[in-house]
Amino acid sequence: MANFSLESCYIRQLKTTHKMKKTFILLLAVGLCWSCQPQQQEAAQDTGKEFQYFAEQFADLKIIRYQIPGFDQLSLQQKKLVYYLTQAGLSGRDIIWDQNYRHNLKIRRALEKIVTNYKGDKTTPDWEEFMVYTKRVWFANGIHHHYGMNKFKPGFSREYFSGLLAESGATLPDEVLEVIFNPKIDGKKVNLDEAKGLLKGSAVNFYGPDVTANEVREFYEKRKIADDPAPVSYGLNSQLVRAEDGSLQERVWKLHGMYGAAIEKIIYWLEKAAAVAENSKQKEALDLLVEYYKTGDLKVWDEYNIAWTSATEGDIDYINSFIEVYNDPLAYRGSYESIVEINDFEASKRMATLAENAQWFEDNSTIMDEHKKANVVGVTYKVVNVAGEAGDASPATPIGVNLPNSSWIRARYGSKSVSLGNIVEAYSKAGSSGMLEEFYYSDELVQRAKEYGDLAGKLHTAMHEVIGHASGKLNEGVGTTKETLKNYSSTLEEGRADLVALYFLLDPKLVELGLMPSLEVGKAEYDSYINNGLMMQLRRIEPGENIEEAHMRNRQMVAAWVYEKGREDNVIERVVKEGKTYFVINDYGQLRKLFGQLLRELQRIKSEGDFAAGQSLVENYGVKVDQKLHEEVLARVKKLNIAPYGGFINPVLVPVEDEVGEIIDIEVTYPDDFTGQMLYYAKNYSFLPDEN
Repeated sequence: MANFSLESCYIRQLKTTHKMKKTFILLLAVGLCWSCQPQQQEAAQDTGKEFQYFAEQFADLKIIRYQIPGFDQLSLQQKKLVYYLTQAGLSGRDIIWDQNYRHNLKIRRALEKIVTNYKGDKTTPDWEEFMVYTKRVWFANGIHHHYGMNKFKPGFSREYFSGLLAESGATLPDEVLEVIFNPKIDGKKVNLDEAKGLLKGSAVNFYGPDVTANEVREFYEKRKIADDPAPVSYGLNSQLVRAEDGSLQERVWKLHGMYGAAIEKIIYWLEKAAAVAENSKQKEALDLLVEYYKTGDLKVWDEYNIAWTSATEGDIDYINSFIEVYNDPLAYRGSYESIVEINDFEASKRMATLAENAQWFEDNSTIMDEHKKANVVGVTYKVVNVAGEAGDASPATPIGVNLPNSSWIRARYGSKSVSLGNIVEAYSKAGSSGMLEEFYYSDELVQRAKEYGDLAGKLHTAMHEVIGHASGKLNEGVGTTKETLKNYSSTLEEGRADLVALYFLLDPKLVELGLMPSLEVGKAEYDSYINNGLMMQLRRIEPGENIEEAHMRNRQMVAAWVYEKGREDNVIERVVKEGKTYFVINDYGQLRKLFGQLLRELQRIKSEGDFAAGQSLVENYGVKVDQKLHEEVLARVKKLNIAPYGGFINPVLVPVEDEVGEIIDIEVTYPDDFTGQMLYYAKNYSFLPDEN
């Protein structure tokens, strides 16, 4: 496959007849094109081969493929809806690149030009290092690690890179070349260490270079309406910069505003999607999303979220726009993302039990009575199969989502929770890593993990999203979490949702509801969470670094807190055997109580807006890394050749037209070439200029 180009094959495919398209689809599904590999055409038509989930591995990344179960059972109207929504998502792809860093688009386009045009020796170690760097940048939607946040260090010299630029006809300003090769410039995408300056220490492109955190907070504090029962999400869809007169102003992401060229394409496809919506509520939500993109009005965004939350009928759903605020150190601005979803009916039916019993879980939680919701409304839960992802959801993707994020909308209108079933399936089918045998203390623990770990993980994700994020309420008069808990809000919220799931995973109620066969499932998840939070996730951190990413901070915070609080009773024991460290749970019941105690405290912190207590929890338990243990973990993982991160090649949806240009079907192809997909996306979904 060394010379295979997905984008070149795909362009040729568009000129074929309907019959030829059918043949091409079978070939592309296994990664072939008749003009690239003519000798293999006959063999490629053998569709009985087992689907290959694993595609390739490089650096700390594994590239995986996923299938779309049930797509062929959709009606033509539904297939069109899925196709239009995926096109809308991909049309905004450039946005996340620019959001992540101001020079990303320039760098990406230079890398793409080199990969496409360079005719020199591609067998040298320098070229291999260049391709690894390029693929890491593609994977991260920029030059900073998607999870660790640190800037990538090229494994080749500046002189070699300058030669590649010259020979391929690509150019980069000296300023940008200096950024790539000087580790002291914009070294971290998101910095959460206030001592380094939350904005000054962050390379993310949400603020002007001379804007300070205090100025941002003052800017939005002036806009805030006292005791507003329905506050809008100020700052969600704009860049905040300094005007010529020295004041701050927002550059709103909307049609005819910042990112307008890409948003125009998004609107085009969303309008086509609205025309084939499954029902009136779905169409109403899509129309409101289009209006939001056109106006940038955050009140329309709230109207859209209410309509989207209420649109629970139909087989197709989606996420699209500026949503999660993890990439903003101040937690105001939403990263662009898109996920298109097809309902998995059988799995959703089984798991809907959680949503139906949401009030029971709230009533029986360990949080204080005054922090409990008297009426948990509108929680819907589905297992879905992803049909396409873009922006901050691709190539790295979540496995579960709960939206909308607005607390008052969730309280009044409820929320939607989904687990991405085919993504979870692809992760599990992409190959065993041997991590269990390496980090679990006994064969008994390994066997329990193998027997129940898959179900335990799915239940944890479901409960985290459905019960966890829907649980609890803020005290009257307390501002939004990002206002009160600031840069710690995301970590504390994720920790709270995890703790809700963990506390109930050892509750007999789940067995009674038929969600798991026995409490052994809960014990398997306890083993997994403690081992991951205290040890296994450290493989994702560079030597000498502390933890920056919110989810990783949350997991270590929870695991380290219960380990310390249970030390006197030896609830979790740190054991060294044959020079290797293990964490062994001795008392699962007592550990559950500790989870419940921390849940109570985290909800109190959130409900009361107790910044000092939240800061103390995160900084004392979630940030600092035991460097000696870290060295041990890295050494143990290295011998296993394990990629700690995974991401996906998306399927390609191909419209099939009749002789007069009408779409008569949508076919799915499954490419296996990550480089080919990135080049195809660059050619077909690049709508923004280098400077925005």
